Amino acid sequence: MPKNSKVVKRELDDDVTESVKDLLSNEDSGDDSFKKSSLMIDDVQEDKDIDIEEGSDTEEERPAWNSKLQYILAQVGFSVGLGNVWRFPYLCQKNGGGAYLVPYLILLVVIGIPLFFLELAVGQRIRRGSIGVWNYISPRLGGIGFASCVVCFFVALYYNVIIGWSLFYFSQSFQQPLPWDQCPLVKNKTTAFVEPECEKSSATTFYWYREALDISSSITESGGLNWRMVVCLLSAWVMVCLAMIKGIQSSGKVMYFSSLFPYVVLICFLVRALLLKGSVDGISHMFTPKLEMMLEPKVWREAATQVFFALGLGFGGVIAFSSYNKRDNNCHFDAVLVSFINFFTSVLATLVVFAVLGFKANIMNEKCVALNTDKIIGFLNSGVLSHDLIPHHMNFSSINAVDYHQMTDIFKGVKETEFSSLGLDPCDIKDELNKAVQGTGLAFIAFTEAMTHFPASPFWSVMFFLMLVNLGLGSMFGTIEGIITPLVDTFKVRKEFLTVGCCLLAFSIGLIFVQRSGNYFVAMFDDYSATLPLLIVVVLENIAVAWVYGTDKFFEDLKDMLGFSPYRFYYYMWKYVSPLVLLALLAASIIQMGMNPPTYSAWIGELAVEKTLSYPPWGLAMCVTLVAFAILPVPGVFILRYFNLIEEDSNSLSAMSYKKGRIIQENSSPEDDDTSLIEGRTPSEVPSPMPGKSIYRKPSSSPTTDIDTAPNGRYGIGYLMADMPDMPESDL
Repeated sequence: MPKNSKVVKRELDDDVTESVKDLLSNEDSGDDSFKKSSLMIDDVQEDKDIDIEEGSDTEEERPAWNSKLQYILAQVGFSVGLGNVWRFPYLCQKNGGGAYLVPYLILLVVIGIPLFFLELAVGQRIRRGSIGVWNYISPRLGGIGFASCVVCFFVALYYNVIIGWSLFYFSQSFQQPLPWDQCPLVKNKTTAFVEPECEKSSATTFYWYREALDISSSITESGGLNWRMVVCLLSAWVMVCLAMIKGIQSSGKVMYFSSLFPYVVLICFLVRALLLKGSVDGISHMFTPKLEMMLEPKVWREAATQVFFALGLGFGGVIAFSSYNKRDNNCHFDAVLVSFINFFTSVLATLVVFAVLGFKANIMNEKCVALNTDKIIGFLNSGVLSHDLIPHHMNFSSINAVDYHQMTDIFKGVKETEFSSLGLDPCDIKDELNKAVQGTGLAFIAFTEAMTHFPASPFWSVMFFLMLVNLGLGSMFGTIEGIITPLVDTFKVRKEFLTVGCCLLAFSIGLIFVQRSGNYFVAMFDDYSATLPLLIVVVLENIAVAWVYGTDKFFEDLKDMLGFSPYRFYYYMWKYVSPLVLLALLAASIIQMGMNPPTYSAWIGELAVEKTLSYPPWGLAMCVTLVAFAILPVPGVFILRYFNLIEEDSNSLSAMSYKKGRIIQENSSPEDDDTSLIEGRTPSEVPSPMPGKSIYRKPSSSPTTDIDTAPNGRYGIGYLMADMPDMPESDL
């Protein structure tokens, strides 16, 4: 349509096959026959969408991104999170090194990019949060949006605790030496000795479990609040609240720093680590492909899970961010760009992690060689080993790993049966690199230990934990947006009040994570509050668009929105391949949960070791409740819709139906379970939540008070129609 406002008159005497746009133009509040009607198209600024609530004369401008760069940084900040730094490198090491990248890339193309594109497209097309989007697609599946909000809330509860931990370590990094550099001394009246728990483990392990968390021995021992962590958690929520209180207008500006700063730190770490001894050993070990592992189904399952969570699918944050875009934005380009930025960020983080771990392994290997060389000297002095076995060129004051391995090979050849009794360690750098660590163990133990050996270690520690804070905040912004935007769109509440209330509630509930046993609750929520519910949500999203709404109609919408038809590749991915892969992944996850009863790793302070424990009965009930509560909105809304239990004046769930052209109220019909009637009233002239222009009707004849009603259409979303028996039913 032309941008300049003008009046377009259409005579409807001829037989015309009505498109969606024609149906919209035929919605009249007072003309029974729609003859001699006209459309008035008001010019609206391209970067704003105006929403008007029914019965309200006030206009509300929908916020918009200041620039495309700001939007891309927001999506990158949301998708690139802590998992890219401490989960992807672990999976890469565990599942075949460089060979793991092959199934990951294949699954990224097969399910990652298509589903990411799908979420971007529906958010941009309908211009609502997750609740409004899925209520628009199919009211009976409107519970998908509520389920996304519940999962986002669960994830936000414990994810901000991790940011709090990072803030604590950040605050403790302004010291030389770092406080986790050495084991503390315990002093009594006569002597001083090393803390036994630290001596049995390591300085960084002791600091994490005892100084930072002050952890209890099991989930049943609360131990009271850890007040230092309470302050850190409060600080994290204050940061999130201040950044999100104005929506994308405030968080968008923060994205320039929170999204770009981690890349600066990662590049600096990579350059610094490559200059350290042993870094190349770590990288070569990392990317040496073990091709035989590609044949194992477990590798593909874990790659699919990582693709799924790395892009933030199902959370609602992707939909919320894209809903503030212009309608003609090329979201296909955005989907491909953000997906590959995410992938290359994971590879960059893996390079950094294993360059640093290679340096750490080299340090630990040198200590191992020195310790075992002292043992050999003792055996030589006691006569257990003969001096004739030692090569003449060796100098015990400067034994390196090559010399040590040469000596042990000689000992094995001469004293083959007695060698094991000598108790000499192999001191192989590969054994040190094969000690797979992930999550908090990588960030707060292994990496912190490596940084203690860096020159100017406090500087690098400050940079590292500031990077973790920014990575966490970028993901938190998207997670909170996935809660706030749908609720504001649906219930029309003030965003500022809702944001503050949400953050206060989350902080109050989050106090369970800053008890002495809080780390065990973090592990519980991480394992059970998101994995299975998110898989179910994304499966239903895919089915809703591809099979309920229809892939063909969705392609037509995309062509109308983007100006070109997407590749046919996406048609087959959305309709056949992605649903099958997601269902297989869901089945595998359920089977894995059934085969492995819920357990958690507890730190036993007396033994200074981690021990796997089973959850108590109330803990098992809590695990089941987390999963059930997250997916409950899906069947709940379906039942309410199916039996028409949501009344017209109901304010609950999704009583407001979003429709191209107007926001209308639903009126459930007792005569038909499959469809509901939209009662005709004199509607306010409300612009569409979808296009970027407002469409108003200017009747050419005097309005009438009686307007016939029409069925809601195939999927529960209908149009106000006149008494025209030949008018075809809307596909929407």
